[in-house]
Amino acid sequence: MSDEHKVLLTIPMYPDMELAAAKTGSVLAELKDFNEEAVEEIQLAIIETCINASEHSQSEDKEVHIQFLVTDDQLQVKITDRGVGITADTLDGSRLLGSPGIHPDLRKRGRGLQIIKALMDEVMIESTPNGTTVSFIKKKTAE
Repeated sequence: MSDEHKVLLTIPMYPDMELAAAKTGSVLAELKDFNEEAVEEIQLAIIETCINASEHSQSEDKEVHIQFLVTDDQLQVKITDRGVGITADTLDGSRLLGSPGIHPDLRKRGRGLQIIKALMDEVMIESTPNGTTVSFIKKKTAE
């Protein structure tokens, strides 16, 4: 039988608060003996997702809600904002990359979701005009 731990965390959209969320994720992953590389990947995915929510959600409550669910073999993270939602062209980066008036340095941004998808085993994005939830799962690998 799997031993399961659930943690709910709400952070304000202040600079560096994503680090508190990342630390919570790493503590839970370490509790279940995830390897160091997996812990770092989990931290990066959490940081990227929280920063995206802070920068793009336009959330009136200025909060990011994070749910962690860790079992013996995986960590699931759901990160939710109550913002304006995201569109399909934002998800694939075409709106940002295809905008001629955007400074070249800014065109390099917008790769957070690509990073998350590369690091995690499963990624799901649900978005409505009332908010966005990015869920991802990192499975524990055998050493």
